[in-house]
Amino acid sequence: MISLYDVLDAANGQLFGEPGAQLFSGFCFDSRFAEEASLYAALKTDQGDGHQYIEEAVRNGATGILCTRPPEIDTDGLSVILVKDPQTALMKWAYFILNKLGTQVIAVTGSSGKSVTIDAVAQALRTRYTVRQGMTGVKGRLNLPLSLAQITPQDHFIVMELSATEPGEMSEMMLAVQPQVGVVTQIGFSYADRFETTEQLMQETSLMIEYLSATGLAVLNYNDDRAREMIPNTRARTITMGIDGFGADFTAYNLVFGLTGTGFDVRYGSQRFVGRWTPLLGRQHLYAILAALAIGQHYEVPLDEALKALTDMHPLSGRMNPLNGRNDTLLIDDSYDADPQSTVGALDWLRDVTDKQHRTIFVFGDMDNLGGHSARAHRLIGQRAADFVDHFITMGTDAALAGRGALDHGMDKRRVQITYNIQDAVSQLQHLDLNENDIVLIKGSPSARMELLVGALLANDADRAQLPRRVQADDAALIMRPTSPSWVEIDLEALANNVSAFKHLIGESVALFAVVKANAYGHGAISAARTALLNGADHLAVSSMEEALELRDAGIEAPILVMSYTPITTVRQAVRQNIVVTVYDLDLVRAYDRAAREAGGRLRVHVKIDTGMGRLGVLTGGAVPFFRHLLGLTHLEVEGIYTHLASADDDLDYANEQLSRFRQVLTPLRAAGFNFKYIHAANTAATLRLPAAHFNAVRVGLGLYGLTPSDLARLPDGCKPALAWKSVIAQVKMLPPNHPVGYGMTYRTSDAERIAIIPVGYADGLRRAPGYWGHVLVNGQVAPIIGRVSMEKTVISVQHIPSASVGDEVVLIGRQGDVAISAEDIARRIGTISYEILTGVLPRVPRG
Repeated sequence: MISLYDVLDAANGQLFGEPGAQLFSGFCFDSRFAEEASLYAALKTDQGDGHQYIEEAVRNGATGILCTRPPEIDTDGLSVILVKDPQTALMKWAYFILNKLGTQVIAVTGSSGKSVTIDAVAQALRTRYTVRQGMTGVKGRLNLPLSLAQITPQDHFIVMELSATEPGEMSEMMLAVQPQVGVVTQIGFSYADRFETTEQLMQETSLMIEYLSATGLAVLNYNDDRAREMIPNTRARTITMGIDGFGADFTAYNLVFGLTGTGFDVRYGSQRFVGRWTPLLGRQHLYAILAALAIGQHYEVPLDEALKALTDMHPLSGRMNPLNGRNDTLLIDDSYDADPQSTVGALDWLRDVTDKQHRTIFVFGDMDNLGGHSARAHRLIGQRAADFVDHFITMGTDAALAGRGALDHGMDKRRVQITYNIQDAVSQLQHLDLNENDIVLIKGSPSARMELLVGALLANDADRAQLPRRVQADDAALIMRPTSPSWVEIDLEALANNVSAFKHLIGESVALFAVVKANAYGHGAISAARTALLNGADHLAVSSMEEALELRDAGIEAPILVMSYTPITTVRQAVRQNIVVTVYDLDLVRAYDRAAREAGGRLRVHVKIDTGMGRLGVLTGGAVPFFRHLLGLTHLEVEGIYTHLASADDDLDYANEQLSRFRQVLTPLRAAGFNFKYIHAANTAATLRLPAAHFNAVRVGLGLYGLTPSDLARLPDGCKPALAWKSVIAQVKMLPPNHPVGYGMTYRTSDAERIAIIPVGYADGLRRAPGYWGHVLVNGQVAPIIGRVSMEKTVISVQHIPSASVGDEVVLIGRQGDVAISAEDIARRIGTISYEILTGVLPRVPRG
């Protein structure tokens, strides 16, 4: 429990009003997860100001508030502590409480293996002492108050994680907790995106060892070159741990890997401990065992006694935890977190236990916080998996690079599936008909939410209790915003559901061409294309050879139709990469035939008929002669014929006229012996409103992304928009009466008005003219745009939203709370169509 007066004394805080609760159950930093009798700390971070959520925290159970200014709510019954800076106050409290209770701190750091090491050390020490385990999975300084909140005078030790997420943080934490023991597991590239250089990250980690006193203990991984380099930098006694080989103080060797545990021998000086066993899976977890033995030995726990205690350990949730899957499949849940070192360790275990009786399946999600190392690290994981796994399934944009790495490394394309959402990954696993001979290893970082996939595969619902649970600070990390001032969020599960709904609408006998032109209408062509193909699309359609080649470069091998002009110079690539082009002009088609002959292959084509659109296409009267000329071109293969409807969204009479003309072209061609694999006329509107236009294929674009081309074309049930565009508030200020806003002074305040500036403008796609975007959403309320939109800044009125503050999320397209802004809404105000709104969000705005 946390004492009100301990916090006041430690932080030199001031009590606001009368004291309410005097004991608190724990600290809370996220108002959504405030628990009964907790102390809510109103932190001001890059993501926003916690003061605006005090009322929500109290509503959810908080009885204490740590803040910098008096809350704007009724504080009767609450204990409100005013401090200059809540984060500094929390560090002072950590120092105060440790000194008051005299509990010794054992700190663990590194890029991977920290949680298991903490658990192992605590297990070994509990044979002789009372030991508290700190919070795991929470990085940075906030881990300290969370870990120490439940400490008692009876606790001899607390074993806790110290992991810096930014420069200077390790020094601050070391001064606060002053550990007697420091453990370095492995040093990799976790949080490399927060540090300017890798060397800076290494230096931050080594600070923990340098700060240890001469009476302390440093436990270092001898097999890690960077950790071994720290030995000369510490005054403390040093014990090293290693696997196989010689040189380390504690060594594990003669390793035996199994599906239920790991066997090993231990060497320490002249002592040998033979035939030992742990239920932990994988070589990488033996470092946790060795660290526990080293610290136990330091505190006079006999090694044999510690080894016996460690056999009673259980795998932690989400850390190589074996679970029973459907059809008696063995699931290895390693979904708690992922970095290159721990992922390689998990793969090494899978390789070591592989035999002819088992099929190995690796499901891999994105690895977070790798900065400039991300692309290379993901590709290397793919190459390693390609060496031995039977099936490799990736889930996420970064993980897709691992899939490409496996393919480039020579893995059979039939054994690699690249997906972008949990639903599709589960679907691909189901296609494999999992059984008792399968081992499925599932790994990814918190943002990948791979535990959801594990849950979908469990044989017993009761085992859901073993899935990793994200703590409050970790949950905040899941929704951490990109570094860009505005960004686009793509809901690929919504896209998947939309595709499935359209496929259900048209039926199995009609092919679905998913239109992914213009970067999939701004949604990201590669991820949208893969998602569409996994959920019922048979073909892809694009507007240019450049777009088609982008998909091929991403490893997508499905049929692709280029619906617009194809330069003759790119025909060779079309032939070699199996890309279908549209033809409509005799001179052009003859040139295509010559180019295909020179390329040594045949070019597949679809002939486009102009039935009244007035754009590309052979006029109906010239269609039969056009096909007669095609008969003499031996390097072209006519695969399909199609037309495009000009008004299926609002004028079905004209659409039916076009269909009649199209049929009048088809009849004589069929009579002349032309057989077409694909006949298509329907776009999204015609697919929804005109079943007669379906023929045996349809081309759906806008509808796949959850938008309708008109109010008359109703989407299938369950379809919803897949794109949201967001920004943040950069500044809030009060303008005096009659103050101009923006270029041209088109807006002046009538009274004093509270305004906010958002860092997004027409250079990002927020239209300035001729129409008016209208408004955005802030804290679930409509905030009107005032003044002219600038190149990269826009002003909004938040006079009616007193809680609005710097860092708050702003929605330009999408939903916030109960309010939504759709692309259709904006299009109506501006005087255009939703297509232009979606594709107008420029490529410089990151998608994710």
